[in-house]
Amino acid sequence: MRILSAAAVIFLLTAPAYAQSTPHVNLLPEATSKSPEEKEAEATRDKAYKESLRKIPDAKTSSDPWGTVRSNETPKAAAPAKPKTKTGSSAANGGNPAGGSNVR
Repeated sequence: MRILSAAAVIFLLTAPAYAQSTPHVNLLPEATSKSPEEKEAEATRDKAYKESLRKIPDAKTSSDPWGTVRSNETPKAAAPAKPKTKTGSSAANGGNPAGGSNVR
């Protein structure tokens, strides 16, 4: 059993190294040169594409969908909170140490 587990460990450690040494396969064949007709067709397609891009108007308005909902004013400061007393008495918060009332 030890021999089998040792062989499995050696196999698992050497498999990535073996995978790196395999011959490289070129998935892209050598680039073939384009014929003059193909070059001309590509040039006309590029020209039509660039002309269509010029027809798109520039965005002059904001694309903020919530722009009409928000106000332009800055938010005013919240009302000052009541100062907490330093007495620590539980009578001020209804006897509940967590504060608030005992009503559920």
